[in-house]
Amino acid sequence: MSAGGERLRFHDALRVAGVGLRSRRLRAALSALGIAIGTAAIVGVLGLSASSQAGLLAEIDRLGTNMITVEAGQSLAGGPAQLPNAAPAMIGHLANVEQVADTSVVTTAHVYRNAMVPEANTGGLQVQAASVNLPDVLNTGIGHGRWLDEATAQLPVVVLGSAAAQRLGIDRVGLGARVWLGGTWFDVVGILEPSPLAPEVDNSAVVGYAAAKTYLGHVSVGRGTREVGPPTSIYVRTATGHEREVQEVLARTAHPAAPVEVNVSTPSDALTARAAAAGAFDSLFLGLGAVALVVGAVGVANIMIIAVIERRSEIGLRRALGATRAQIRTQFLTESILLAIIGGMAGVLTGVVATAVYAASKGWTIVIPAQAWAGGIGCAILIGALAGIVPAIRASRMPPAVALRTT
Repeated sequence: MSAGGERLRFHDALRVAGVGLRSRRLRAALSALGIAIGTAAIVGVLGLSASSQAGLLAEIDRLGTNMITVEAGQSLAGGPAQLPNAAPAMIGHLANVEQVADTSVVTTAHVYRNAMVPEANTGGLQVQAASVNLPDVLNTGIGHGRWLDEATAQLPVVVLGSAAAQRLGIDRVGLGARVWLGGTWFDVVGILEPSPLAPEVDNSAVVGYAAAKTYLGHVSVGRGTREVGPPTSIYVRTATGHEREVQEVLARTAHPAAPVEVNVSTPSDALTARAAAAGAFDSLFLGLGAVALVVGAVGVANIMIIAVIERRSEIGLRRALGATRAQIRTQFLTESILLAIIGGMAGVLTGVVATAVYAASKGWTIVIPAQAWAGGIGCAILIGALAGIVPAIRASRMPPAVALRTT
């Protein structure tokens, strides 16, 4: 106690509170569990949200924000529109356009694992013809095998998108790896890595334009001649910093006769929106964490009230020996706060470990915001103070004579 006998010194309060908790270890542990669960939920939700956003933003930086897509939209009559076959070449002549690649959906063909699969079981996969520079423009790697070149683009060979390969049950290339495509066997020469900027490629079997014309009959009539195509999607890489000015002229350039039938977008904008929306459900899970904290607060208040009842003789003895009401209040309030801090620290540690393990499994950068762990500990202290104040006041108001008569 202090020289004036009015308040407990800090280390004395901690020592007395620690003795009280050690005498009821199992009960204290169960009371702290609710606070630990709530704190772990808060830290985990904020940590996983921040790690997810960091991973997504890092992916955007790697892929670049200077890619723009041009796609066929709807005609004025409401039906599907078509891009001119010359659209990729015309876009390639624009200033500040560095690379152009295009794909064309082959609507008359589907891909199957073998010829025995019913035609209706397409698995949601599509066949696309593509220019040979597509991976360079999309900044997509080759997971297995190789991509098409000028020679193989004319042969019955196919490169599978990452999702298409998974659905077809093909995880590697080599002798015997082939698929039934458009009534013809195509050898699988490569499997693409996931393409966040062009998810439609992930669900596709990709062939060369020449092979699509020769083996799949993918042609259209343009200027009186039968040409392969038309393109469905055009991917444009611009000079960095000139995305906006290129985007403004793409529709008119791709389809001068009907620019309103052209859709122009920036895929990285969608990824950025996903990063912003990664914490959309945070409030729900934070609410569940808050409920757990409230349950923990009820548990702490309960154990402190029981402690006051069970330790009436101790309270009476201390009052008889000269302890003041303020010292009794401090003792029990410190005990309540210490119990909450123990639960809060256990919850923070659990939340950090859970975040680190999950983020590492996803390949994300591990990010634990300061407000996550600091807020968790702060909430625990506040919960402990609120839960302990009523039992502490009740203990301090207990008359010494009444307390000493209790056995």
